[in-house]
Amino acid sequence: MGGCPPTARPVRGRDKPLCHRPLPWVVTRKASAAEPRPTRPLPDLYHAARRGGFHQTVGFRVVVAQSGRGFCTVAGRVKRQHLNINGIVHGGVYATILDTAMGAAVLSLLTEEETAATTSLYVEFLSAARAGDTLTARGHVLRRGRHIAFAEGDLFGADGHTLSQARGTWYIWSAAETPRSVRAATRRRTR
Repeated sequence: MGGCPPTARPVRGRDKPLCHRPLPWVVTRKASAAEPRPTRPLPDLYHAARRGGFHQTVGFRVVVAQSGRGFCTVAGRVKRQHLNINGIVHGGVYATILDTAMGAAVLSLLTEEETAATTSLYVEFLSAARAGDTLTARGHVLRRGRHIAFAEGDLFGADGHTLSQARGTWYIWSAAETPRSVRAATRRRTR
């Protein structure tokens, strides 16, 4: 073993031993009963918009008249609370608006038994907005599969100038399905 500690494995084919040690900060995540469970999505964007959510807490709303099956528009006015230390809109505000618009577009394509959650979100920040500006995000679904949906969105200023672009993926599951992490934890407990 050439001097490797008992918890390490030597790498073959090297002149000098190089040991792979287990990484102490890698923790195996235990699944809990608190895993996200599907809730019945609301049947239309009008009711979803009235229900509220984080986007409304931040100060933006779903524009029902400009939303439909597979697409959604979210809009609002920039306030002082949305600014970062440089006096421009914080990137998290852009991400929130775009995630809401694209996520609502995905939800508009689901059946009553299905729900979805964002699994990845990629945002490009092209231009800054300032206090008093009106922001409008438009999201639409590119493709909806059985368990994955792909969407993209654009964020515009009042003058129509593109401020940001985003792409994301959403995992889709139904109430009849148990998330994989819960199934794996159940198998480990029964062994």
